[in-house]
Amino acid sequence: MRRLLTDIQGRTSLLGKIWHSRQQAMTIVMSHAPQDVTSLLIQWSEGDRSALDRLMPVVYDELHRIAQRYFRHERSDNTLQPTALVNEAYIRLVNLGGVSWQNRAQFFGIAATTMRRILVERARARNAAKR
Repeated sequence: MRRLLTDIQGRTSLLGKIWHSRQQAMTIVMSHAPQDVTSLLIQWSEGDRSALDRLMPVVYDELHRIAQRYFRHERSDNTLQPTALVNEAYIRLVNLGGVSWQNRAQFFGIAATTMRRILVERARARNAAKR
């Protein structure tokens, strides 16, 4: 009975975390006019570098929030900071070739995936150094 109660509490906690993450994602996606960001993304994918310069100040705070959320689950001795993670993700996003940006949700999804990959790569390198 105790094990069942613990399992139910764990699942309820997990569902609460998933719901909270979805709510945060929706807040991020809706905080700026979607048309503005989407139009800048389309202009950028068509080769307009000035659109990228106008886009980054608009999305930077949201990217930083995503990075901070990832760091809540990282080790405390991590030397990388959320700002550095956003900067590294920015460099990788800018260097992506042939991306046809559709909308802001796609952009933030790819940016979040890129940040997660950076953290995974660092963890793998740290573990490889231990061996």
